Amino acid sequence: MMFKSTQRLRFQAFFFTILMILLVHAYISYRRLYVLDSFNRWESLQAHQNDKTRLSSNDSDYKRENATFVSLARNSDIYSIAQSIQDVESRFNNKYHYDWVFFNDEPFTPEFIDYTSHLVSGRAFYETVPKEFWSYPKHINQTKAAEQRDAMVQKKIIYADSESYRHMCRFESGFFWQMPIMDNYRYYWRVEPDIHIYCDIEEDLFKVMAENQYKYGFTIAMYEFFETIPTLWTATMDFVKANPKYVHENNLLDFISDDHGKSYNLCHFWSNFEIADLDFWRSPEYREYFDHLDKQGGFFYERWGDAPVHSLAAALFLNRTEVKYFGQVGYSHPPYTNCPTDQGFHNSHRCTCNPGNSFTFEGYSCASKYFKVQGIDGNSYASYL
Repeated sequence: MMFKSTQRLRFQAFFFTILMILLVHAYISYRRLYVLDSFNRWESLQAHQNDKTRLSSNDSDYKRENATFVSLARNSDIYSIAQSIQDVESRFNNKYHYDWVFFNDEPFTPEFIDYTSHLVSGRAFYETVPKEFWSYPKHINQTKAAEQRDAMVQKKIIYADSESYRHMCRFESGFFWQMPIMDNYRYYWRVEPDIHIYCDIEEDLFKVMAENQYKYGFTIAMYEFFETIPTLWTATMDFVKANPKYVHENNLLDFISDDHGKSYNLCHFWSNFEIADLDFWRSPEYREYFDHLDKQGGFFYERWGDAPVHSLAAALFLNRTEVKYFGQVGYSHPPYTNCPTDQGFHNSHRCTCNPGNSFTFEGYSCASKYFKVQGIDGNSYASYL
């Protein structure tokens, strides 16, 4: 009996020894697979990061222009700007991988940076706007500014009581291009939260700008609310009279005035979409023009927007051949949409917008006036090229 008991114990010991060997072997195999998988995932991530670095500098033989996207966004805009980025990337930038510069009057949160940086295919940069670019200049009487805001509220003018909106308009008019990071670029494409791109963009629009020597590009033109800029035209004409050398002889005056400059017809390019040459904003004529306007106080005593400021400058100081209508860009910023009407183009570029909803030929649009002044057929496919 004792012999059988001893034999049984030896067998159990042998069995457990074999079991332990198998378990150890299985564990070692598992660790090898885990480590290999982790290494592969790390290697894949590194390859992705290296690809982004290569794409941002020299991707194959394609030579990108010296250009970037620019977005002014708050941390609370994280998901609305994400939608915009996704549209731009899927319709355009996934082929070209241009940089993206983000501005905020407050530091970006780690969440915002992490989330958006994974959406862009080029490099992403995050910059905080300095106080001097987002505050009242010393010459502004803030009591008067507050009284004027209250008066505009009584008139039910949009953004009447918003101080941040006024700081934004002043920043976009005169300071975003003075941010040090922008010294690295020649061209920019402005992208705002909540926009949509509805058509595939096959050609590199930055190259279109550079190769054709365009200085300013837009998709939507409309009338401004007079109550927001009652003295802007007078201030502009005062500058023009003092600096006639800056007015181009082949300008677009007839786009912004119906009486040869006596008054402003309120037409302007909607600047939430604009592709432009930064050297234009850096030029003496624009710098001096902005400084002149800034001293008038209209950004705070009224509600001067960057759209009419940019538009008046482009219409007066540029050769009309340097302004480009990007009709092929199916685009919307609530509540207006630009949608190509040529059915062939609409189909070939997989547009998802309804041409019937395009703002281009609506009564409040200034596109028809622009087409007439430029001598182009806004309904033709050629106007998109």
